[in-house]
Amino acid sequence: MRYQFSNNLEEIISAKKVLQRSGMSQRLLQRIQNEGRLIDENERDIGFKDKLMPFESIWIELPDEEADPNVAVSDGNIDVIFEDANWLVVNKPAGLTSVSGPSDREDTLVNRIKGHWQEIESKNMVPHIITRLDRFTSGIVLVARHQVSNSLLSEQIAHHKIKKTYLAMVDGLIETDKGTFDQPIGLAADGIHREVRADGQSATTSFKVLKRFGDQTLVQIQLKTGRTHQIRVHFANAGHPLIGDQLYSGPMDRGIERQALHAQAIRFFDPFTDQKVSFKAELPADLKEIGMED
Repeated sequence: MRYQFSNNLEEIISAKKVLQRSGMSQRLLQRIQNEGRLIDENERDIGFKDKLMPFESIWIELPDEEADPNVAVSDGNIDVIFEDANWLVVNKPAGLTSVSGPSDREDTLVNRIKGHWQEIESKNMVPHIITRLDRFTSGIVLVARHQVSNSLLSEQIAHHKIKKTYLAMVDGLIETDKGTFDQPIGLAADGIHREVRADGQSATTSFKVLKRFGDQTLVQIQLKTGRTHQIRVHFANAGHPLIGDQLYSGPMDRGIERQALHAQAIRFFDPFTDQKVSFKAELPADLKEIGMED
């Protein structure tokens, strides 16, 4: 595959500097040196140290990422919100695991994406999951379609620049209209639960109340970090576990048997178009039925 990058500065800089400024990781730069090539507009090979004039372009060539024969192909349906040469955005249903594991190696989101890409004859066949969701959480999952797009988002992930918005229905009435949990999260002694603990990883969750019902509250949530079970742990720790979240003692008599949590929207900077892009995932029927429409 071939990918274009340009020197967007009004000064002469090296080809390597152009790639670094785009957010490319050192690992991918090394791979380009070992397995790929850099070329100019005249199809001539150039090196990392070669200088580029202001607004001059270069192209990376890298081998296609072939399918892993150990990853099964599934013909299960995926709800595609958006897809181009660099990104795939899907609305994952609750109950579907994001990646293969001991409990399911045949029909996960990764298996279904592989089947979808096989059908459209994609050249790159390795899905790079950027925003993974718990099995019973529905909503937006962002996938990089190749190693270059995956690398270019690494800096945005490291600096918390990918904005993810969730909807959740929690038990009880939250009196404040908005708030932030800034509490570290770590693995509990049982090896299954996560909990707020001093020696855990930093975790920040902000929320605002959208609706209050008789015994529950609809909240919109934004994550600064992305720890395992972060939303579920923070609200449970505050005395407001998610409706249907049995693992964290959420009430199971409110019309839903899975955590009432939906990844509603995502916003990030697309380095290939130099634009901020955003996408939104429609609520599934089970969440609409319990009044989660904002």
